[in-house]
Amino acid sequence: MNGTERKNIKPGSRVKIVQKQHQRSGQLTEGVVKDLLTNSAVHHRGIKVRLESGIIGRVQEIIQ
Repeated sequence: MNGTERKNIKPGSRVKIVQKQHQRSGQLTEGVVKDLLTNSAVHHRGIKVRLESGIIGRVQEIIQ
């Protein structure tokens, strides 16, 4: 599922995100969404979220 649309992501969703410092390498971090930080409905680089672990990044993939 696409991580660029806010409607697809809810607190409790399992996702893979890319952190700011890993954008060049594309290294992904897996976790569970705690908060959505992007207010717009769509963001071309991915919706920014905070995971339950406290890590912040942009959603690249939603795990079903």
